[in-house]
Amino acid sequence: MSEVAVFHPQFVVNGQGLRTSVILPVEEYETLLEDLSDLAAVAERRTEPVTAHADVMARLKADGLI
Repeated sequence: MSEVAVFHPQFVVNGQGLRTSVILPVEEYETLLEDLSDLAAVAERRTEPVTAHADVMARLKADGLI
């Protein structure tokens, strides 16, 4: 399981003090893009058939991969 990302945003505010933009370190921005890509892949595949973990493990063992 992956760790929860910790972000360090800086905010740009307008004359009324309302946040209008966010500044993130590049590494944190790239982490967000990667997470977004992963979530999109999950959403695209949500209707695919599910294979039980035990079946996957059995197939990998039968194929000599583990």
